[in-house]
Amino acid sequence: MNAKTVYVKDINPGDSVNDTFLVMEKNMASSQKGNPYLAIKLRDNTGDVDGRVWDNAVELNRRFKRGDIVGIQSRAISYRNVIQLSISDIECIDESLFNPADYFPSSKLNIEEMFEDIMNFVGTVETPPLKALLDLIFGDEEIASLFKNAPAAKGFHHFYIGGLLEHTLSVVQLLGMTATHYSEANRDLIITGGMLHDIGKIKELSFSKMIDYTDEGRLIGHISLGLELINEKIARIEDFPEQLAMELRHIILSHHGVLEYGSPKRPKTLEALIVNFIDDLDAKVNAFQTFIESSTDDESDWTPFHRLLERFIYKGK
Repeated sequence: MNAKTVYVKDINPGDSVNDTFLVMEKNMASSQKGNPYLAIKLRDNTGDVDGRVWDNAVELNRRFKRGDIVGIQSRAISYRNVIQLSISDIECIDESLFNPADYFPSSKLNIEEMFEDIMNFVGTVETPPLKALLDLIFGDEEIASLFKNAPAAKGFHHFYIGGLLEHTLSVVQLLGMTATHYSEANRDLIITGGMLHDIGKIKELSFSKMIDYTDEGRLIGHISLGLELINEKIARIEDFPEQLAMELRHIILSHHGVLEYGSPKRPKTLEALIVNFIDDLDAKVNAFQTFIESSTDDESDWTPFHRLLERFIYKGK
């Protein structure tokens, strides 16, 4: 198996970069003079980097597709204070010759330990129907395997293998503390809602080679997919209280907070409100941290403009 030697995080302007990367995006475009060029986004397990093919773009475009591992010959330049690769040659590589872990970002935390922590939280749920529901879902080997490995998103936060598990555990840990502070809220309902709020993402996202949306993900979305899964499991639990099921469903349906972010409903219970804000907090903290880490311009105390968050982020001195 061939060893990868050059990683995105170590690339500096002026470097010759001749190594292998995973192709995340590729698009043909035209320069202001009307000449075709190829814009691509490359990835390894340390981050992403943009590349441009200015010469022989049409020919080189035929050699590979999105999701391929490619070998490139290039030089790194600084364009608007961001590293960009000017690529002179590119070839598709036999993936069996390389270690997939070099190309797919994954959680820095231990996946099995995180899942064990999640199951420990399941053990703290004292309401029998909710405990039975969590046991039924996370005791399903297929669901558990997908849940351990799925990313939490395609590109905004926790967008790496194990990201969904990491995000869910963080949310549940924060909810545990929040439920203690707001003791009038139903802790078991909050914890269960936190554990299941993004469970539909195991069907919304594909992540065997690269993170992308499944057909179900694009056509239905993780909120509805998660609700379908929960409803199917609730139907298998005898005498599951109708009121409790309704309040749990409401948490799932409203956890994005507002209609513009895809929630069919806005939070209308205390428990739903708490889950919504804690979920949003954890996602945005991770988005801040990831973007700061990926900002390679050491001459500035600020990151580049974050398109989704619509701001520059201060990195500190």
